[in-house]
Amino acid sequence: MDILILAVVIAVVVVGALGGLIVGSRRKKQLPPPPPAAPDITAPPAEPHVGDEAETPREEPRRTVEEVDLPDGSTPVVVEEPPTEAPAIEIPEPTAGRLVRLRARLSRSQNVLGKGLLTLLSREHLDEDTWEEIEDTLLISDIGVQPTQELVERLRERVKVLGTRTPAELRGLLREELVALVDPSMDRTVSTENETGGPGIVMVVGVNGTGKTTTTGKLARVLVADGNTVVLGAADTFRAAAADQLETWGERVGAHTVRGPEGGDPASVAFDAVKEGKEMAADVVLIDTAGRLHTKTGLMDELGKVKRVVEKHAPLDEVLLVLDATTGQNGLVQARVFAEVVNITGIVLTKLDGTAKGGIVVAVQRELGVPVKLIGLGEGADDLAPFEPDAFVDALIGE
Repeated sequence: MDILILAVVIAVVVVGALGGLIVGSRRKKQLPPPPPAAPDITAPPAEPHVGDEAETPREEPRRTVEEVDLPDGSTPVVVEEPPTEAPAIEIPEPTAGRLVRLRARLSRSQNVLGKGLLTLLSREHLDEDTWEEIEDTLLISDIGVQPTQELVERLRERVKVLGTRTPAELRGLLREELVALVDPSMDRTVSTENETGGPGIVMVVGVNGTGKTTTTGKLARVLVADGNTVVLGAADTFRAAAADQLETWGERVGAHTVRGPEGGDPASVAFDAVKEGKEMAADVVLIDTAGRLHTKTGLMDELGKVKRVVEKHAPLDEVLLVLDATTGQNGLVQARVFAEVVNITGIVLTKLDGTAKGGIVVAVQRELGVPVKLIGLGEGADDLAPFEPDAFVDALIGE
């Protein structure tokens, strides 16, 4: 019995020892590895300092808020704006002989009128069909019915008397008849001499889209090129930026521009322009009026008001009607209505460098009984030329 008890005790001790060994080995396996030793880190070099940053901070006297003088708001702070440079003054191209220099711009009109007529007149036999073609060519060129009939009649008579028709003779014949039709006897000077001794007053009128404001600016260059001092009146107060456009044209040649608020009374602007022109002793006051449809009675009446207000200072010396030459015979209707309202004294034909027919010069002069004084032959600043009948006809019929 004792032996049995001793065996059980020994077995218990052995089992306990074995269990301790197993648990101890498991614990050893689950223990985390020791942390690695921290590496040696070298601090980055200090940034170099320049100037005040390199110095040791110094003690400086400081003021409290109560000791600082603050603005009380009574004195406005003036911010000086950088000075703006005045635009360079341009010297316009001389007007003498300008049309001769621009004659190439009339090439399209030349193809229709001059070359067409010379080709027909050079035919060996000038029968009735040929004369009808000549007449059609003249009508297509916007010369008008009455002037066309007169020209054809004179040509038929002179060709019959002349007999032989060399190219040089035909060209000379056609040139003589066209110059006579354009009428070189008309006075084409833009009048700038005022009877009162003050500045000459020129008013520019026309329908929308004819290039009226641009033409007014170019006319200022023409007048300056001829030695005049000019004041511009921006009386086109209805079209956005019209006054800015005119002022820009004036600044280029040193002309002063008088303007008013957008949508303001155009008659008031025109009145002030003449007043300032007198005070400045200018040679010419050039007034740009609002473009208007000739069918709008109210607007045409207003144009008459501008004229009456200006004439409180002095009578108008010149009223120039700007017509788009490409509108042909339709432009004559416009001219007729404007002439009834403001007594047109001269015509400015624009866009003669495009698809216009050169004969419109003859037609508009016959319609109004007033001369074409200026013609526009391009978009350049100096492409407005005084009208010269001889140079114009030479450009139409070519060399």
